[in-house]
Amino acid sequence: MSIQVTRLTKTYGEQKAVDDISFEVKTGEVVGFLGPNGAGKSTTMKIITCYMAPNAGQVMLDQFNADEHPEEIKKRIGYLPENNPLYTDMAIIDYLRFTAEIQGVPKENINGRISEMIDLCGLNRERHKKISELSKGYRQRVGLAQAMIHDPEVLILDEPTTGLDPNQIVEIRKLIKELGKEKTVILSSHILSEVEATCDRILIINRGKIVADGTAENLRKQAQGQELITVQIEAPENAELKKSLLGLSTVQTVETINGQANYFQVQSKPEVSSKKEVFDLCVQNKWYLTELTTKETRLEDVFREVTN
Repeated sequence: MSIQVTRLTKTYGEQKAVDDISFEVKTGEVVGFLGPNGAGKSTTMKIITCYMAPNAGQVMLDQFNADEHPEEIKKRIGYLPENNPLYTDMAIIDYLRFTAEIQGVPKENINGRISEMIDLCGLNRERHKKISELSKGYRQRVGLAQAMIHDPEVLILDEPTTGLDPNQIVEIRKLIKELGKEKTVILSSHILSEVEATCDRILIINRGKIVADGTAENLRKQAQGQELITVQIEAPENAELKKSLLGLSTVQTVETINGQANYFQVQSKPEVSSKKEVFDLCVQNKWYLTELTTKETRLEDVFREVTN
């Protein structure tokens, strides 16, 4: 089931939380939603799930319009909000039974779905406990279980790994990737490595506007602009390494690293690479090239660039 968001706007007084944004998430796609605090991520998710109405714009899930068919959309979405809403005085199994009934799971299927969710979310050891007795990580697992109990076609997960330890995060990542083969998934996270490892595509929102959209690799390439390489050369003391590197036709700047006379950061001119020229220079002068590495733009660098 695909999601189409068209010219969505949500205001609070004079502040635009979401400002005329449009995007599409295709069936079987896992999309990461990134942005600083207050950028509009949670508001957008709430609008998609029909928890909140926009001031303008449209949300479509296949043929269903959120304005006209909110109940149909709610049936097809599993939602884990940022603040995991749990009834802490209930036992896990009772809570999952309660949410299954609310979501319209047929009575004859409820026990099977509860068992499946307990296995899938790693709740077996805790299954008979009250939610109030659980750690934050296990409460988050219960929240994931309730979001999936009715086998929805779309999953909207707002910070799904909050409170989980590193092992649990890896397990939930694997689970989301598996779910993404069959379902449409939007997840938000502040952990950029998690988004990169889990998602097929990344949307970055800032001040209510979409400022970047693409795969992690494509976003890095767009941000790189000019090649940046690290070069270390072993040569005689009288060799003018920096001057020689600056003399290459493809090189724009050369900076010494850590004050070392033979260790440089070399920036190429736009749209060209200097790696072959640096290598040939060392061969011609019989210098030893001990390091030649391309500095890859990290997703963190892309995020900072588009949100500052």
